[in-house]
Amino acid sequence: MRMTQLSLILSIPVLGLMLGCSSGGGYSSTPLPVPTVTDVYVAGYEFNETKYVAKFWKNGVATSLTDGTQTASGLSVVVSGSDVYVSGYEYNGTTGQAVAKVWKNGVATSLSDGTKSAAAYGVTVVGNDVYVGGYERSGASGTPYKAKGWKNGTTTFSTDGTKDASGYGATVATGSHYVTGYEYNGTSVAVAKVWKDGVPTSLTDGTTHGYGYTVFLSGNDVHVAGQQMNSSSIYVAKSWKNGVVTALTDGTKYAYAWGVAVSGNDVYVSGAENNTAGKRVAKVWKNGVATSLSDGSNNANGYSLAVSGSDVYIAGYESNGTKDVAKVWKNGVATTLTNGANDAYAEGIFIHVH
Repeated sequence: MRMTQLSLILSIPVLGLMLGCSSGGGYSSTPLPVPTVTDVYVAGYEFNETKYVAKFWKNGVATSLTDGTQTASGLSVVVSGSDVYVSGYEYNGTTGQAVAKVWKNGVATSLSDGTKSAAAYGVTVVGNDVYVGGYERSGASGTPYKAKGWKNGTTTFSTDGTKDASGYGATVATGSHYVTGYEYNGTSVAVAKVWKDGVPTSLTDGTTHGYGYTVFLSGNDVHVAGQQMNSSSIYVAKSWKNGVVTALTDGTKYAYAWGVAVSGNDVYVSGAENNTAGKRVAKVWKNGVATSLSDGSNNANGYSLAVSGSDVYIAGYESNGTKDVAKVWKNGVATTLTNGANDAYAEGIFIHVH
């Protein structure tokens, strides 16, 4: 269950130098690859019978980021060196507003002051700089939300707040900060957009609702995953490359595209599509060809994805019939992160190879 308003890069394997005995009794230097370790980090949240607790999992082992006294969510995760960054939000106990936050190794930094509802969605790290995309309400309850970007806790751009908007995915390349999301136009239609250093490019024409959820840069190409409503008021899962759209579904059933990643010449998109029984089936598209991750007997969703070599990882959830279970699919094989006693969701994923 992705909330509407409150509704992911690989390290390079290290090569080492090992010394081996030569037949002449001396030593020869033979470069051999040092065994690599692949760690799977997932951001998400789990219900504790009262509130949602923001969490991240490393190789399936959970770490709670909040104490459970206030509702909170982890929405994106990235690892830089030995540091783990998670973006999300936590409600405060005074104004009752959601506060946009980034946790570094479990220590929270607030991006908003708590007077207005806000959330931090995508996070990426370049060197010592932490970039985030998200939103903050422009004023009191009921006023429009503003799409925002933050760098090291300081706002880098914001929409003007006259029309509802939100930022979701965020990434950085050649010093430019990209955020994708949406902004309503003057006719109250959501337009999918990408902001580059605060300058917007529209991905949809504003005739029907459109949303961008993840942005991924591959060389000079800007890839976005999202969806757009068709003339029958059904959402179609879509991806955009440099503004050129590809429809991933035929528009006969509701579908959603949440995550995108590129490996070589292959474009992967994660999301879901309803089946004929009205159940949401988690899916991954490779170059537009869909593979189902769930059997359609219960609702499931693939929210974000990461590619490491030939391995494709999807984070999301699948219902067990009564509760939603946070899951990771690796090459289509599911691993559960939670025991199914309470609702839980895996939102962001990052593969750290070292």
